[in-house]
Amino acid sequence: MDQGNTAFILIAAALVLLMTPGLAFFYGGLVKAKSVISMMMMSFGAMGLIGVLWVLYGYAIAFPATEEGTTQFPWAIDFNELGLSGVLETPEGAAYPPLAFVAFQATFAIITVALVSGAIADRAKFGSWMVFAFLWSTIVYFPVASWVFNFGLADDASFSYGGWITHGMQEVFGVGAIDFAGGTAVHINAGAAALALALVLGKRVGFQKGAHVPHNPPFVLLGAGLLWFGWFGFNAGSELAADGTAALAFVNTIAAPAAALLAWLIVEKIKDGKPTSVGAASGAVAGLVAITPACASLTPFWAIVLGLVAGAVCALAIELKFKLGFDDSLDVVGIHLVGGLIGTLYLGIFANGTGLIYSGELTQLLVQAIAAFAVLIYSFVLAYVIGFAIEKTMGFRVKNEDEVAGIDTVVHGEEGYVLTDSRG
Repeated sequence: MDQGNTAFILIAAALVLLMTPGLAFFYGGLVKAKSVISMMMMSFGAMGLIGVLWVLYGYAIAFPATEEGTTQFPWAIDFNELGLSGVLETPEGAAYPPLAFVAFQATFAIITVALVSGAIADRAKFGSWMVFAFLWSTIVYFPVASWVFNFGLADDASFSYGGWITHGMQEVFGVGAIDFAGGTAVHINAGAAALALALVLGKRVGFQKGAHVPHNPPFVLLGAGLLWFGWFGFNAGSELAADGTAALAFVNTIAAPAAALLAWLIVEKIKDGKPTSVGAASGAVAGLVAITPACASLTPFWAIVLGLVAGAVCALAIELKFKLGFDDSLDVVGIHLVGGLIGTLYLGIFANGTGLIYSGELTQLLVQAIAAFAVLIYSFVLAYVIGFAIEKTMGFRVKNEDEVAGIDTVVHGEEGYVLTDSRG
């Protein structure tokens, strides 16, 4: 067992876990002051719930052990792994303990579920959100993680093999879809679910352009900084080894979001006359989203180009909700769904070795598109069904008067900012 790589994976897992509190600050700063507790609690609720579900059965669904060369599609569960009972021992010859990988992937599951919450800010019941998170993670995220990340973890066949998006399509087309750290499984998956929930819950009271402004831009910048910091674990850690590929992913995780930040600010300056701090934070996140699937398959130059494209396009894409009439409160669709699609499809042209500019063939673009839209459709349809069922039974949205007043005191009995002590 390589203790260096084991330490690398565990440190990367800790970095990725930090991303969810970072997301809580990012989202929390974007909502109104009387909803900040509600918004941040949805991220922390996801940490608690998904952390438990992952240990109980999430890992068993996402990474069922199979014989080498077989493909899991579309859904399977390994009953020997329930409660992680089947992965407690480290097989002889393994590069790292299975539990290190379990921990790393747990943090991916947590952040993916938390991302969805941004679409329903200011108007969702916490209990209903937790029910949705339970059902969506079980039915959607855990299987999709298997499609993408179940790629084989050891040379001795002690672990899992064969997600259909990577392994399965390689058998059919000669190349599998490239998704190094989760452009499909995390960002497209969460973005599609966010769109579905935005449609189910409907628009906020008074929804129109300029009606809802971030109450705390410093929170947004703090959250973006924590996300960027944690993203090095997200991307470089996905190599599962401290090697040259991890170093390339690390550099690209600097280059792409840096370029995206600049591109977003340029678009803001041209469109609105002023570059904003929230725009800088959003641009960085858009670049991070786009580079996620591509971080190990692009040269740094093409990573910069990807960042410029993602920053500019996502800055424009967030306006779609006003033109199309859906209220994605914190632009999960415009940043994560659109950014995830850009990064995933971009690989079809610029991926080292197999992209169009290197191979002269469109096969890689084809498999990237199949992967992206399969996950998008699967997640959107099931998220809509789950959200609709919750809304019609226990109710998903708070009353309009509670939304206007701010839902922190109604839902949680707390205020984000207590400026006077009523006891005195």
